[in-house]
Amino acid sequence: MLAPGWVARVLDSDVGHSFRTSPMAMAAGLIALVCVFCAVFAGWVAPHNPFELSTLELADARLPPAWIEGGSARYLLGTDDQGRDILSALIYGARISLVVGVASVILSVAAGVSLGLVAGFHGGWVDAALMRLCDVMLSFPAILVALLIAGVGRALFPNAHEGLAFGVLILSISLTGWVPYARTVRGSTLVERHKEYVQAARIMGVAPLRIMRRHVLPNVMGPVLVLATIQVATAILTEATLSFLGVGAPPTAPSLGTLIRVGNDYLFAGEWWITVFPGAMLVLIALSVNLLGDWLRDALNPRLR
Repeated sequence: MLAPGWVARVLDSDVGHSFRTSPMAMAAGLIALVCVFCAVFAGWVAPHNPFELSTLELADARLPPAWIEGGSARYLLGTDDQGRDILSALIYGARISLVVGVASVILSVAAGVSLGLVAGFHGGWVDAALMRLCDVMLSFPAILVALLIAGVGRALFPNAHEGLAFGVLILSISLTGWVPYARTVRGSTLVERHKEYVQAARIMGVAPLRIMRRHVLPNVMGPVLVLATIQVATAILTEATLSFLGVGAPPTAPSLGTLIRVGNDYLFAGEWWITVFPGAMLVLIALSVNLLGDWLRDALNPRLR
């Protein structure tokens, strides 16, 4: 009974009304929901398990899309160079890309919001030191830092477990991803810390950490939610770029970027589907998340209501 009531309150709110009246937001939300559902339940949705080596047939390698066998399409999107079903590989690859993208954004939000709150609320030399650190991190291209960290991690741990490899990948993307959140939260905190409710809490003897957590944080999370939504697409594209360059996801668990890299070797040989469909899937996920971020930015902006 609680969940339907909660859903009804969300749909009746200003944000819910904005979502219902925006065809672009509804379409993007539907596409993102389908992608997330297929990625989470890949074991039930995918027609085949592309990582089960015993089921692979090299005779089925590089079959074109909608290859007919026995009057029915056995491989809707064709197969790759190892005979893996492209559709199944896309579903499993999207799971890896989404997990890495969402996990890196969560880590970036946690670090950026915490440092931004401390910098804006404390001020002084703490604020100056953290902002100079942000300036230093912004001076390096994010993809270059991620490429360096991921490459060094794989060089130091060449036989690392998949979990450690994914941990290094998530850390490398988050290393520069926290900076926008820290700067955004710091600016909002500088405004909030001079308001009456914060001054009243200070007079009552409330600890600074409790003031930041209970009073300031809820009032600075609006821009963070919008930024996090947009950054999910950026993190997914960064992960795909690293995997395309060979320093991202491990070869035993290929993501969309790895699938594009594999298919790129056969693009000019006529087997276009091996790289085009993973690329289209990546564009579809990134575009839907970006459109949702744009809608959320407009929905939370009181000047545009």
